[in-house]
Amino acid sequence: MPCFSFAAQIISHNFAAMFNPLIRKAMLKKLLLLYISLLCVTTLSAQKDSIPLNAGYFDPYEGLGGHPRGPVDPPTVYLENYTLTFAANHPEYVLYIKDENETVVYSTVVTSAATEVVLPSTLSGNYEINLVMNEWYFWGHIEL
Repeated sequence: MPCFSFAAQIISHNFAAMFNPLIRKAMLKKLLLLYISLLCVTTLSAQKDSIPLNAGYFDPYEGLGGHPRGPVDPPTVYLENYTLTFAANHPEYVLYIKDENETVVYSTVVTSAATEVVLPSTLSGNYEINLVMNEWYFWGHIEL
């Protein structure tokens, strides 16, 4: 019988706690935080993978001792079908798409206000993507 009375006390305590406004408010806050956390995880997992880009530097002073240069982060670029999507607030780039023979098959200027560039649908296969910004250049590989 002691187990039954202990279980009855827990049930009656939880039942009474449901009607206590302070406890109910705390429970609602916890449920809201749980819902927001799950929503964030779902949103993050639905994001596209960015194109992995390498960085390089055109050094006009090469052979002359050069000059110090700081690291730069590659831009964040996504590809979906034939649309390249750039993160907001990026600098201006010159975009080159090269085939396997290093021949430029498409080029355009990506202004700092542009967030998307639609590539020609006639392109098909594996290509190298190049983004040039002043002395910096970024390259990676895409499949269309």
